[in-house]
Amino acid sequence: MTPEQKRTLEAVLDEIIPPSSDEKFPGAGSLGLTEDIESKVGARWASIAKGLAKLDELSRSHGGESFAELADEERQPILNELAMTQPTLLPSLIAPTYSAYYRAARVLEALGRDPRPPYPEGYELDAGDLGLLDPVRARSKLYRDV
Repeated sequence: MTPEQKRTLEAVLDEIIPPSSDEKFPGAGSLGLTEDIESKVGARWASIAKGLAKLDELSRSHGGESFAELADEERQPILNELAMTQPTLLPSLIAPTYSAYYRAARVLEALGRDPRPPYPEGYELDAGDLGLLDPVRARSKLYRDV
């Protein structure tokens, strides 16, 4: 990933998950997730890189220097324009972005969680109301023994 691609991707990530207005939650672009996302998309990275280049090209055609340099309110129309010609770019980034975002230590801390992996310590779960399963348990078998 080139430095320009990284800056453009960070700007796109901030459009996918922007920072909260109260600044409690950071935007996805400020968390250093680009390498993680690049590894998650694997073979699709080449098409994503082309989409990022097209995003910068569209930004320059609208008077900007690059997508990352545009003001927040100028980015959405450029993304909408790109979606007309490359409709798979943003959808291919959404799942890897959310996955990386909710593993980031700053996000876990903002959610009131320990910024650590769940294994081996695990997390405490609420017991819940197992009585809600009674109607399912009362049903007859929906399968046959083989």
